[in-house]
Amino acid sequence: MATPETRTPPNTFWHRMFGPTGGAVALFTLEVLQIVIVSAAIVLPIRYFLIQPFNVKGASMEPTFYDNEYLVIDELSYRFRAPERGEVIVFRYPVDPSQFFIKRIIGLPGETVQVSSGRVTLYNADHPNGFILDEPYLHGVQTQGDEKVTLGSGEYFVLGDNRGASMDSRVFGPIKKSDIIGRVWVRGLPLSRAAVFAPPTYAP
Repeated sequence: MATPETRTPPNTFWHRMFGPTGGAVALFTLEVLQIVIVSAAIVLPIRYFLIQPFNVKGASMEPTFYDNEYLVIDELSYRFRAPERGEVIVFRYPVDPSQFFIKRIIGLPGETVQVSSGRVTLYNADHPNGFILDEPYLHGVQTQGDEKVTLGSGEYFVLGDNRGASMDSRVFGPIKKSDIIGRVWVRGLPLSRAAVFAPPTYAP
């Protein structure tokens, strides 16, 4: 007659120290800890160096982005190329770097930006006489203000899409590239408005 198979508890350090039950718990805890460490080693670099979540606060970017929408910010692209006109970015507020703002890039380094008569005119090497920026995302809303500023190296002129309710470069001046966290890549929430974003094409 065959005898029933018997199992001998594994003779590990944990079982010898804590007994069969305690040893099993210790081994399980060790495995969970290993999973957490490996996961952190993978997730943390992505979280802090590649992409970052961002919640929209306020109405300065309506109707493109609304309050409490959940965005994913691409922090990698600008390490390999310069920011482009029309890209929506998240940056540190120059007056208080502990705060983060979301705006759209309008003026690039070396350009002159003029805000007058409800519109934005840009002057650069390709258009020394200037051209009026056609901004379809404004849906006909005018840009208030009366100013003209020439951007230095590494400076950007940013505006909110809700031009009547946005504190932007018309108030605090140009921002520096070093202040930029990254560009808006994906809107994740609400799901009904989920989208991937690319800069608009401007026709001077």
